[in-house]
Amino acid sequence: MATSKSRYSLITISYWFLLTYIVAALVWWFISLETQNHQMFNMRLAELNKDDPAYLEKLATISNIRERKTAQYVGEGVTFFVLIVVGAWLVYRAARKQIKLQLQQQNFMMAVTHELKTPIAVTKLNLETLQKRNLPTESTQTLLQQSIHETDRLNSLCNNILLASQLDGDNPLKNFQQLSFTQLVVQCVQEVELRFPKYQFSIHTAADFQVQGEHLQLQMLVNNLLQNAIKYGEKNGSVHVTVEAAGGQKVQLLVADNGPGIPDSEKKKVFEKFYRIGNEGTRAAKGTGLGLYLCKKIVENHHGQLTVQNNQPQGCIFTATLPGYAV
Repeated sequence: MATSKSRYSLITISYWFLLTYIVAALVWWFISLETQNHQMFNMRLAELNKDDPAYLEKLATISNIRERKTAQYVGEGVTFFVLIVVGAWLVYRAARKQIKLQLQQQNFMMAVTHELKTPIAVTKLNLETLQKRNLPTESTQTLLQQSIHETDRLNSLCNNILLASQLDGDNPLKNFQQLSFTQLVVQCVQEVELRFPKYQFSIHTAADFQVQGEHLQLQMLVNNLLQNAIKYGEKNGSVHVTVEAAGGQKVQLLVADNGPGIPDSEKKKVFEKFYRIGNEGTRAAKGTGLGLYLCKKIVENHHGQLTVQNNQPQGCIFTATLPGYAV
């Protein structure tokens, strides 16, 4: 990480040095040409005879020539300067975006490696324990439940990575069908309740809302929002889920947590690919930076909108609005 930052600093310094040199060269050429223009004017002026009846006319002519040359140099200089500045800004923005993406991808690879190794190591340890020891039935069931939990976690991570690749393609999957969004949300909440019994989940819905969508994508949308609320909410806290009409043949899903919340400056960034709040070296929460990015892509793939706002007295509310209706 330190090497990447040093390389980024070196590239930035070199870039600004070259840009400064180019601008300085442009200014130097302008001064040189303007000096030459002034010298030519003086030479032509020295050749004029003040007693010549056409002196004033010739003086006006060479003055006009000097002014046209000056205007030409200024115009060309300003044009080149604008082109250089605009081009430099575009190149700098593209290079900075590419370097930022590279750093995020490195962080993602570190995070995903850790996320993959942890469930594998836990499952292997549990299976080895069951193999070597004759444990009571209750202990055996506990180890098996832990292994199933870690396997589900591993499966969820793999699904996120695969779906991210599909949604980033030119033709994302759109195997849409009519389905009960309310029923899907209730099932997701019930499954998460079994996996996280220490958390308090509440769900409120006024009707059976139907949507046109892809079942797996919508299931991952709900699961990722729930897991995000658990991950960044208070430990053993509460998660409130609401499915309601949004008006104009639309339905919205609201997932609220009671965590520390998201600063206003970060609210748009959390939906970027690989982006995670905080410093990569000191961040406590696990994750790959794909969850909310996938949520946004899934909602957009279903012609909807995903937003985040502050919860009261603390926390966040993620709202996914999709085309749908109540039956």
